[in-house]
Amino acid sequence: MSVNIAARPETRAKRASGPSPAPQRDRRGTLRQRIWRERWTYTFIVPGALFFLVFAYAPMAGNVVAFQQYSPFRGFAGSPFIGFANFTVLFQDPAILQALENTLVIAVLQLVFAFPAPIALALLLNSLISDRLKRMVQTVVYLPYFLSWVIVISVWQQVLGGGGLIAGLLDGWGASGFDAMTNADTFKLLVVAQNIWKDSGWGTIIFFAAIAGIPNERYEAAAIDGATPWQRTWHITLPALVPVATLLLILNIGSILTVGFEQLLLQQPMVGAEASEVLDTFVYFRGVLGGQWGIATAAGLLKGVIGTILVLSANRVAKRLGGEGIF
Repeated sequence: MSVNIAARPETRAKRASGPSPAPQRDRRGTLRQRIWRERWTYTFIVPGALFFLVFAYAPMAGNVVAFQQYSPFRGFAGSPFIGFANFTVLFQDPAILQALENTLVIAVLQLVFAFPAPIALALLLNSLISDRLKRMVQTVVYLPYFLSWVIVISVWQQVLGGGGLIAGLLDGWGASGFDAMTNADTFKLLVVAQNIWKDSGWGTIIFFAAIAGIPNERYEAAAIDGATPWQRTWHITLPALVPVATLLLILNIGSILTVGFEQLLLQQPMVGAEASEVLDTFVYFRGVLGGQWGIATAAGLLKGVIGTILVLSANRVAKRLGGEGIF
């Protein structure tokens, strides 16, 4: 004789729902397991990480020279520490004040004129209807970027120098004495113009990539609504370039005190140190040529600290204004 025993409510619920699922294991695993799982990704990162480690982070240990009476024959360990004496001598040197003033003036001029130049050039090339003409112009404006500053200065000398093309034309018209390459009063503007001519074409690549990411439907909808080409550029293209421009602006502000060592060093004999001495050339002449390693390192360390403060400040301002910043 069989006896039916009513199952308890919890037993019936378990039978209805089936077997309970096994507890899921953490898919992330330990740090070692995650690294091993993504080992090929880390393999591609290693060369770039080693590059920055060897050429960017390891040399930072040399900043200890700024606090030493350094001698290459004694080395880091044998050179005595003198605290902030190098910084005291540095701030009392009138040459560093002149170099800092020239650096800031050139940097501000570059931010005002050279930084917007690739944006304007990208918008201008984007407005060209003929793709063939656009590619030809792009090729022409890209070429100066691949030229060394020695060649660039030589080309400008042949055009704007005292024996150059423009001087020869003005001599034929009775106006002699033109030599823009040796004019100390306009030298800073000349430096900015050289940077625009050399680097603007290459800088348009980033902004062309941003423009290519804008959907064509936006332009088509704006054209149907009666927007002019200028209105489409102002309300569609420029807002799409703002994040990229903000990122590049913050990075440029971080290197604002780096205004071109080779470019200025090559032209310093023509205009004099008073007009062309910047922090980079100051460090070169005091450290490499003059042997004042501690003062030169102190100037370089001061430049790096100012650049770091400017990057942090610019990033914070960008976030407060509604931007994303870089970190």
